[in-house]
This record gives sequence, structure tokens and C-alpha cells, in this order.
Amino acid sequence: MALTLNSGYEMPILGLGFFRMEGKNIKEILFNAIKVGYRHFDCAAKYQNEEELGEALEEAFRMGLVKREELFITTKLWNSDHDHVLEACKDSLKKLRLDYLDLYLIHFPVPTRHTGIGKPASVKGKDGVLDIDTNITLETVWRGMENLVSLGLVRSIGISNYSVLLTRDCLAYSKVKPAVNQLELHPYFQRDSLVKFCQKHGICVTAHTPLGGAQANTEMFGSVSCLDDPVLLGIAAKYKRSVAQIVLRWSIQRNAAVIPKTSKLERLQENFQALDFDLSEEDMELIKTIDRKARSNDPAKGGWNIDIYE
Repeated sequence: MALTLNSGYEMPILGLGFFRMEGKNIKEILFNAIKVGYRHFDCAAKYQNEEELGEALEEAFRMGLVKREELFITTKLWNSDHDHVLEACKDSLKKLRLDYLDLYLIHFPVPTRHTGIGKPASVKGKDGVLDIDTNITLETVWRGMENLVSLGLVRSIGISNYSVLLTRDCLAYSKVKPAVNQLELHPYFQRDSLVKFCQKHGICVTAHTPLGGAQANTEMFGSVSCLDDPVLLGIAAKYKRSVAQIVLRWSIQRNAAVIPKTSKLERLQENFQALDFDLSEEDMELIKTIDRKARSNDPAKGGWNIDIYE
């Protein structure tokens, strides 16, 4: 299953995210994922594991495990590189050992103090609050992204963590339209207006944190996991599926790509099986009723000390 982007390229609807993946384990995880059937891989400069992923990809190509053209690879521009788009993209390509990216995203609509190419960081001011750069416009950043397409370094460009109005602005000033908006999306944070707005205007949606972040986000942000929700547990029992499979399938049936993160082979297999069943319309409607409008991945609680969504 794949979504056709407005750039004409296809993006597999189910992928693997490399957020919080330790470098030493990446080759084994990547090889297992490819063998299971994954062809869509999502990373970012800020995850600081592009180099290890690049080594693993190069070996996978050399072994004949998969061909480059069979994969869809995404990475992201970090906040501190908003005024250095070309250099940052080239740095990611070098680390990933690739000639081109399938998709390059602006990770957050938040320009911050530059900390050096290949050294993504979130510098704070003397007040302990994220040092946001007020001299860089998002339109200027987008012009840099469009240039990457012209240079052939990137096939599709997009945005991440953009609201309805920021997405509208990007559509208004863009010459190359954003192909994707990657955003937090799960049954406790359904964001129906944003999803429908993007899809109405030809922007595909990718759900990051599609399982709600589970234990890791509970520990970091104090969020509540949807995986323990009684409604979802009931639906999972009905279909004889795991709650994770139900949650992933729910996003897929909203035509949103999903990039769950896992390092375990059994979870890779389990998540991939979200492609081989359907939820009834009745159950899709039932899941609508458990929306809490609850963000799980909240940078304000993760150290930025400013609510960028206000």
C-alpha cells in the first residue's frame, strides 16, 4: 500500500521510524525490517544516527538485500539549520551515503540559533527558554527546500509539526507545494481538522508517534498511552489483533502513513501485519469517540520550556 504524493512519487503507507534508535543496533534493525517487507524508513538529523543508518543501507545495497530505488527514505532539517538548508541536506546525504532523498522535511516550524552543520542542537537563552531566531522567515526556509528539488538532491519536500494556518501559509508562498505534513497523530490526538485540511489540498499526512509514544513518552512527558484504552482493547479482542495493530490500521484507513518505531523483530512483524486486515466503519466511528486532544510528544516539557503551539 502506498500514497501518491503531489510530486508524483509513491510513499509506502507503513514505514519504520528511527527516533530514539541507538546506533549500535541500527544495522540489525534495518536488515530485519527489510526482510519483513519494510521499504519506507524515516530518520532525522536530530536523531543523530544518520551515519549508522547510512552504513547499514550501504551494506544492504552491497549484499543485494534491497535496491536503492526500492526504498523510500526520509530525513529532516533541524531547527538550528534553517538558514543553512543546502549544507544541512548535503551533510545528511553524506552521512546516509545516498545520492538523493525521497523526502526532506522541515522538522519543526521553529528557527533557532545555528550550532554548526552536522551539530543539531536546541540552544537556550539566559532565561532557560529555547532561543528562537526571529530573523529567519519560514518562507525563506521553504525557498531553500525548493532549491534542493531543483538541484536533484531531493525528490519531494514537506513540512512537519505544522498547524492548519502554518500549512495554509506554506501553500500560499510555495512554488513547489509541500508533499507531506508529518505530525503527531493517534486515537488520543486525532486532529481531524488538520488531517482533512492537508488532504483537501493535496498534502499527504504521515503520523509520527502513531502509537501515542507509549512508555517512553509517559516517562518523558507524563502523557497517557492510548494502548491501554478499554475501547481499543475491546476492538483488539474482537479482531484477534494487538492494540498496536488496531491503532496503526485506524491511521492507515484515514489515508495517513504511519512510521512506528521499534527495535524488536516480533514488533516489526506485528506492526507490518496492520496492512492485512480492515476495520469496519462502525469501529472507525467508535475510535473517534475516544479522542482526548492530548498531545503526547510535547517539546515544552522536553526541555524547550516554551509552548510553540500556543
